Amino acid sequence: MEMQNDFDRLMFFEHVAGVLKSPTRKTLWIPRLGFAYTTISALLELSTFQSVQESKLMIKDAISKLDEALAIYPKKQDALWCMGNAQTSYAFLTPDKDEAKGYFDSAYDFFEQAVNEVFGVILYMY
Repeated sequence: MEMQNDFDRLMFFEHVAGVLKSPTRKTLWIPRLGFAYTTISALLELSTFQSVQESKLMIKDAISKLDEALAIYPKKQDALWCMGNAQTSYAFLTPDKDEAKGYFDSAYDFFEQAVNEVFGVILYMY
């Protein structure tokens, strides 16, 4: 699916956000983890279109969903990498330097775990 403009992207991410809020989301979550990571990544992307407060709430929601996934598959490198992205995004929105540093440190740990889990480290280097 190629997105022609920002409006198309926004509509796509709004649709994904609606899927995540669906009451059947929990049943989709566990059996279709690949789909879940894609929607969480989209949720993180969608958060960039929001105000700072709304964005932080969406990122916290994504972190919560990733925590659920990592509780099931703690070495799933897609989830680890996505969690690193979520932690980094939240850190950039945190004005307190000490608090932000904690999120950056956490992101570093998740990125490092993801790289250690992946067979081809080159995937994350380019």
